[in-house]
Amino acid sequence: MTSPLVSVQDLLAHLGEVTVLDVRYQTGAPAGRPAYEAGHVPGAVYVDVDADLAAPPAKPGEPGGRHPLPATADFEAAMRKAGVSGDRPVVVYDDWGGRGAARAWWLLRYHGHADVRLLDGGLAAWVAGGGALEEGAVSVEAGSFTAEPGGLPVVDTEDVSAVEVLVDARAHERYLGEHEPIDPVAGRIPGAVNVPTSENLRPDGRFKDPDELRRVYAAVGAVAGADVAAYCGSGVTACHDLLAMTVARVPAALYAGSFSDWVSDPDRAVDGPPA
Repeated sequence: MTSPLVSVQDLLAHLGEVTVLDVRYQTGAPAGRPAYEAGHVPGAVYVDVDADLAAPPAKPGEPGGRHPLPATADFEAAMRKAGVSGDRPVVVYDDWGGRGAARAWWLLRYHGHADVRLLDGGLAAWVAGGGALEEGAVSVEAGSFTAEPGGLPVVDTEDVSAVEVLVDARAHERYLGEHEPIDPVAGRIPGAVNVPTSENLRPDGRFKDPDELRRVYAAVGAVAGADVAAYCGSGVTACHDLLAMTVARVPAALYAGSFSDWVSDPDRAVDGPPA
């Protein structure tokens, strides 16, 4: 199994041979297009998490969560518009530790693309490694990617409680229910364990090595052979934990609706902060 990561040096050496997607996004922050147009990896096409990597958010009280998986046809169209083809490698990156770009990585792999990598260290590493920046938007020839869902495992709302090791990727204070800036209910899905996305990264913003990540996830019971799934607030940053577990060779599923879907039904139990 090849790594889901690519180094700056490797991307510099093969930049003309891959399709590069800029997935600038941060929860609660403005859309990333202005930052993209101010400077991006040469040839990179901007991909919008809300518009291209998710269906419209569910209405309050309805299932689906804040970032439901996009319809297959919509995702295929967005990726073709971005120049993605099934026979050409794809590299994704952002400026948020890979937390947004991991959603693009996961969706492309889920929809059958065989060669998708995340730029380790993101835009900061690219600049530090001597990579040039290009301004403005990029026009590309449409790709021929055919989306065929099912390439990676998912778990439905009805089955998530039965998962042996359910990993919550949110910050620890949100997992504990001490602070909830987005969802209407604070807390976590009962039985969930916590590996915040920050635990996947070294101080320089690059992912920890496979042995380190195996230790991080083994500490909460997420090991190869166990029944493991991950969730977050809306299904975006959980993909960061899934990518980290892929580096560690720990297969895991995505609960796509995540906590925002879970709390859409007031009858579902939630573990909150200690009394």
